[in-house]
Amino acid sequence: MSTAKINTEEGVRRGFDRARWQCRLDRLRDQYHVPGAALAVLVDGEIHELVSGVLHRSTGVQVTTDSVFQSGSIAKVYTATLVMQLVDSGQLRLDTRVVDVLPDFSVADDEVTRTVTVGQLLSHTSGIGGEFTHDTGRGDDCLALYVEACSGVGQDCPPGTIVSYCSTGYAILGRIVEVVTGQTWDDALRDRLLTPLGLEHSMTLPEEALRFRVAMSHVGELEDEPEPAPMWDILPRSAGPYGRVLVTAADVVRFARMHLDGGLAADGTRVLSERSAATMRRRVADCRDPWSFMADGWGHGWALYDWDGVAGYGHDGAVVGQFSYLRVVPGSGVVAALLTNGGSATSFFVDLFQELLGELAGVRLPDVFAPPAQSPTVDLGALTGTYEREGVRITVGERDGVPQVRLELTGGVAQYSPPIESDLVAVDDAVLAMPGIGPVSAPWLPLVFGTLPDRTPYVYFGMRVAPKIA
Repeated sequence: MSTAKINTEEGVRRGFDRARWQCRLDRLRDQYHVPGAALAVLVDGEIHELVSGVLHRSTGVQVTTDSVFQSGSIAKVYTATLVMQLVDSGQLRLDTRVVDVLPDFSVADDEVTRTVTVGQLLSHTSGIGGEFTHDTGRGDDCLALYVEACSGVGQDCPPGTIVSYCSTGYAILGRIVEVVTGQTWDDALRDRLLTPLGLEHSMTLPEEALRFRVAMSHVGELEDEPEPAPMWDILPRSAGPYGRVLVTAADVVRFARMHLDGGLAADGTRVLSERSAATMRRRVADCRDPWSFMADGWGHGWALYDWDGVAGYGHDGAVVGQFSYLRVVPGSGVVAALLTNGGSATSFFVDLFQELLGELAGVRLPDVFAPPAQSPTVDLGALTGTYEREGVRITVGERDGVPQVRLELTGGVAQYSPPIESDLVAVDDAVLAMPGIGPVSAPWLPLVFGTLPDRTPYVYFGMRVAPKIA
């Protein structure tokens, strides 16, 4: 018998029908060729855990509730929380300049070096080139060396003008945490966040994950069954603050629950002030690309959502072959986290969470981004040209009236992929759609065109600004 109950006042079904959601998890995972998935849901104050599939298609080892996945960019919210703890203690302010904590810090733009703030890094409004991947080794000095190497990193756009997703900024924040606390970022995270929250299946280093059942990444075309990736983890240690906290789904929900509860751990321990918890989800800027991260705004750490007037927050994460999704609906007290290890994970997530959050929280997530069935005729001349940001050169052209794009990785990420060329489909006068490629789990990727305040044309790709250079 179902344990679900109807809240007629809210018009939302509450409770958790475990058998029903297990069935939906299994069916949707199979439909979208996802090898393995872990789901955790907080509803009515209780965390429910469900799993499906395998950790590794070649070994057939089953996913269990204590299986560890790579969370990708969800790690940024953990780093933001550490930074806000230091704001609570008075050791930092949101308007603290980076150079006031890291005197030797610099980027290519001298004015940005002098003025960029902690708050701008937290909210992805620094404009600093966001995809500076730099392997500085496995030592405890990896973040110090990373920040030293940032001296040549350019600007994607002026600070404070637009949200331009910036992993570089979160590595810099990780180094700020180290200098202020006197600990490595890994140790600070463990001592100041993971341990107080009782997150016993969360960690940062691959060797720590060996204690547990670990999900293997899988890659391949979206319509096919993916195969195990050639390696489990391609990120250097310096990527930790922006891309590597290794987690179970339930631990992600426990972490988010602390934010939902205004900074309190489950045992009542104050981990973060109520004011700082609210600051992290207070809107700093709107997102001009509402599809890549399915967010319409950004706070000091959290991505922000507006589901037809219902406010929410969360974050997505991706590394090669693993994709993670976290959503919090504060008005209903519902938190849900989904961890996957390949396949058409974005479509899987949207289909599952549209049902799940619709029933449990009364909200509907937007559909997966896709062009219209009938593509409109648009003026491509205004959009064609070469756009460039740190790590990526994007060339938009046309052939026989069909828009086309060439993507080239540059700098530290150049070795990850050869140039990619693809036809595009028009969505409207300022948006083109590109078929999902390589390790990306979405069927379509948006290219959103606009103009910066200084009238420089740009294209948003992956919610990162690439100004037009030719």
